[in-house]
Amino acid sequence: MKGFLDFIREQGVVGLAVGFILGGAVSKLVASLVADIISPLLALALKNIENLQGAYLQLGAAKIMWGSFLNVFIDFIVIAFVVYFGVKLLKFDKLDKKKA
Repeated sequence: MKGFLDFIREQGVVGLAVGFILGGAVSKLVASLVADIISPLLALALKNIENLQGAYLQLGAAKIMWGSFLNVFIDFIVIAFVVYFGVKLLKFDKLDKKKA
């Protein structure tokens, strides 16, 4: 059992698992935050846009969905922020042993 625990700590598996679990746990919350609060505020700030998710730029036959991309980008930034500070506050970063 000691060998198994050493392997887990040395390979950084705990940090990876924590990041994966926290990221999955907050994704719906963050998606709602972005879709229901941040996007409407950005749409107001940009004026003439009712729904940031549907904002696009028409170039010939191509439709560049920049609003949708912006929503996904904001989702990513918020999730990364929450996971980073969650791991730091709960001190999960101290569980992994550094290799000698």
